[in-house]
Amino acid sequence: MNVRRPRALLVMDPASFAEQFHEPQLRRLSELAEVGDPVSIADLDTPEARRALRAAEVLVTSWGCPPLTAERLADAPHLRAVFHCAGSVRGFATDEVWRRGLLVTSAAGENAIPVAEFTLAAIILAGKKAPFLAQDARRHRENWPYLAHRGELSNRGRTVGVVGFSRVGRRVVDLLRVLELGEVLVADPYADADEVRAAGARPVALPELLARCDVLTLHVPALPATRHLIGAAELALLRDGATVINTARGSVLDTAALERECAAGRIDAILDVTDPEPLPAGSPLYDLPNVMLTPHVAGSLGSETRRLSESALDELDRYVSGRPPRAAVTADDLTVTA
Repeated sequence: MNVRRPRALLVMDPASFAEQFHEPQLRRLSELAEVGDPVSIADLDTPEARRALRAAEVLVTSWGCPPLTAERLADAPHLRAVFHCAGSVRGFATDEVWRRGLLVTSAAGENAIPVAEFTLAAIILAGKKAPFLAQDARRHRENWPYLAHRGELSNRGRTVGVVGFSRVGRRVVDLLRVLELGEVLVADPYADADEVRAAGARPVALPELLARCDVLTLHVPALPATRHLIGAAELALLRDGATVINTARGSVLDTAALERECAAGRIDAILDVTDPEPLPAGSPLYDLPNVMLTPHVAGSLGSETRRLSESALDELDRYVSGRPPRAAVTADDLTVTA
């Protein structure tokens, strides 16, 4: 049986297209949809782009997709669906997208996989204080007594506090089963308590989580309600020697308050995201021996990004065959998710 192939247009920056669409992905795309020349564009305001939009029934988008404004969508009368092969759709999904009732899907679930993996690694390293001992080794070199200054170096029996039972937070809780922890606590006012318990964690209020955890890991979106969710008062509740891990968004954590606590040597930090990003050259966090900074690498990079494009193609396949989407996004979802 012949299946109708909709006209598709890829909208993303050239680097994303080059990384996410290798020969297998392009072959599958051409099997599922009709594509023009060029297959992918980044600028929706050129005459060439406007012609492509007028023919398109579906868009496959990624990082670098410009906002789908009412003016741009006016040139897309046949558009029915947008399959996003990255995480948040917030950057391009305008009110006009929702007003038109377009189907929008996201690969955020797949993007959560490497973030959760990175977080698990960070938690394990935090238990052994490995990032900070590595800094100590550069200064002490042949002298190892500095080991005694980092407290107990162990993951067994530790308490991990997970703030945000999001896509990433859920995966982190699941991955933590490999460790012989004392307890996993979850603070999330929107989470179903029974689902948290079924995942192997205990739902608690944020103050209790902060006071009890040895490692605090953050997994909430950047929303007005979550800005500086962890500020001076919250950091003060942490035990001496606790480690803060942030692989979510920098704005969730009050940078100035964290600087003060880390500079005092009271807590440690593993930060893959910061506010601002990157930090200014004069930030004390660069030089503190109890802080590990990485340049926003926890999310999908390299071959991991093709997991996202393949997920978007799966959604396109479901659309073509008349099956419901697996990862649809609505305007209401954006009030509580990234």
